[in-house]
Amino acid sequence: MFTQETAFTITADHIAQYAAHLQEQERAKNTVKKYVHDLHDFMAFLNGQPITKGTVIAWKEHLADTYTPATVNSMLAAVNGFFHFMDWPKLSVKPLKVQRPLFCDENREMTRAEYVRLVDAARRQGNERLALLLQTICATGIRVSELRFITVEAAALGRTVVSNKGKRRTVFLPGKLCKLLKKYLKKQEITEGSVFVTRTGKPLDRSNIWRDMKALCESAGVEPDKVFPHNLRHLFARTYYSLEKDLSRLADILGHSNVTTTRIYTAESGFVHARQMEQLGLILTT
Repeated sequence: MFTQETAFTITADHIAQYAAHLQEQERAKNTVKKYVHDLHDFMAFLNGQPITKGTVIAWKEHLADTYTPATVNSMLAAVNGFFHFMDWPKLSVKPLKVQRPLFCDENREMTRAEYVRLVDAARRQGNERLALLLQTICATGIRVSELRFITVEAAALGRTVVSNKGKRRTVFLPGKLCKLLKKYLKKQEITEGSVFVTRTGKPLDRSNIWRDMKALCESAGVEPDKVFPHNLRHLFARTYYSLEKDLSRLADILGHSNVTTTRIYTAESGFVHARQMEQLGLILTT
């Protein structure tokens, strides 16, 4: 009978089997890599001890002292998924409760002016590919991992079909973006496949994109904490929502299954909210 004291062990072979299972489930490559990393972290924490509900809770408390709640929960998800795979469901622990912030942190969100300065900085440095890449993400709202779907054919058609996280959606490319992409393709003599590739023709790696973006910070006068690919996606979402006020449609465009996720992208800053409160005109005496 399974009791709280029942002990189990985790091995590298167990983790490899779980990774193979995730791959069979068509989980994203980076998701599998992260889950494997988290499970090895858990195994290192155990340091040869057997797994009990108590040791899992101790690991959870250790993580809570080290990482943000969102990071802790992502690591717990990896371990809980592993327990389900191993048919050890009673070892699973609850995630930390995270209250969704009412307002975004304006010190972390990229403004349109900062985005413009980044694109200009890339152009000044002669990095035409990076300048176009920034505009492509920001004008379509795609994830950096979805850049490979921006192809020669997509530039010609003005749209592309993106497959990600087990879902497919059509992403439309603005006419001005298509014009820039075609001009770049002609100059680079790229006639097929993905637009954003290395010199050897392989799709750009997200780590290289991250590094190149960070290199623009000083020249563009933008805080490094704001400069990462996903913030361009956030800027697209906030800009779209400010014009359309259609959360459901925006969720479809971004590829979100739940509008709750989309709400996070469109959250206003506390400063904007305070300014709106001041404009209500409900104070009658001064």
